Amino acid sequence: MSMQIINARLRQRPELYRLEIENGTFTAITAQDAPQAAGDGQIDAGGKLLCAPFIEPHIHLDAALTAGEPSWNQSGTLFEGIERWGERKPMLTAADIRERALNTLNLLIGNGVQFVRTHADTSDPSLIGIKTLCALRDELKDKIDIQVVAFPQDGLLSYPGGDRLMEEALEIGADVVGGIPHFEYTRELGVASMKRVIELAIKYDRLVDVHCDEIDDPNSRFLEVLACEALFNDLGSRVTASHTTAMHSYDNAYCSKLFLLLKRSGINFVSCPTESIHLQGRFDSYPKRRGVTRVKELNAAGINVCFAEDSIFDPWYSLGNGKLLRTLDFGLHICQMMGYQDFSQALSLITDNSARTLNIEQRYGIEVGKPASFNLLEGEDDYSVLRNQGEVLLSVRHGEIIMQRDPAKITTPPWLGL
Repeated sequence: MSMQIINARLRQRPELYRLEIENGTFTAITAQDAPQAAGDGQIDAGGKLLCAPFIEPHIHLDAALTAGEPSWNQSGTLFEGIERWGERKPMLTAADIRERALNTLNLLIGNGVQFVRTHADTSDPSLIGIKTLCALRDELKDKIDIQVVAFPQDGLLSYPGGDRLMEEALEIGADVVGGIPHFEYTRELGVASMKRVIELAIKYDRLVDVHCDEIDDPNSRFLEVLACEALFNDLGSRVTASHTTAMHSYDNAYCSKLFLLLKRSGINFVSCPTESIHLQGRFDSYPKRRGVTRVKELNAAGINVCFAEDSIFDPWYSLGNGKLLRTLDFGLHICQMMGYQDFSQALSLITDNSARTLNIEQRYGIEVGKPASFNLLEGEDDYSVLRNQGEVLLSVRHGEIIMQRDPAKITTPPWLGL
């Protein structure tokens, strides 16, 4: 099957482009001298931005759409969210998880997301979340790419049988080893859990994604342990530290040393800005911390960092709609990344940087020879898409259209006289 896109803009380039697709692969990307009229079989991009698909690098599909079941998180804290989820877990069934996950994935696909990394709780002897999401991953592989993280919500070593359940989840087929060291009972158990996570990643040849230091406590410093283990085992590009909100509370002297290690280790970072600003700082009066990791500083240091939504209507966050452009907008505000240079490269935080985090760079991007997967956005560049929160007009995966919508039409009331 062939497809040709004309009059498309590409990120960071001023020209219009024609892109040719054969059998689901980009075969030619050519600059145009001038706008062209569309012929048979051609799609006219109309000068709008064509970019690589959006990526959701951190979400909890097993918990999505469960807020208020059976009760709401009244304090808004991370730890009450874990308690509320503990109440919901006995109600889980394969059908329940599947229905909610599919509804959430439909939201994401409708907003240009084609790659998802989802965490699934292993602190449940039935491992129903892992089993259901791994099965769904395999079932939907032609429609969306899903990575499943084996995530020990109640602790890898503190939860009874947690280590055994983690290995069982990896045997079932989880793609990524997870952890939560700051929730282990002691500092010693947290350190041991990081070493164990790396051991398991090597044993099973899996990626790593740890909920790391998701707390306001400046003494929570498991990130340095994870980064060291990644460095010593030469696994940096395969390791991700999610959240790391304690970094917001670290002093600058410690961070100056820490950043040297982080840079050398090559690990990736995921920040969930809307969720973090909601959950963190809950024990502060005033001044009240934002409680979001140092995204601006990580980015400036050349350390890979990306944005994620984390939750959609679950015990930790009762909003969320699958629109990563909303997360990007809020994240830039929260992290004070409001310079034009930040705006002009903003989409990297939900595209290229996320692809590096998921280790999918070899099959991601607008390049000849790579799969023809992309979004057509309502805007001409990163800045205009961000400022206007432009819609995803077209989403193509491996040369097949999976989502298409008409541009938003704005009508002016007649009394304005325009």
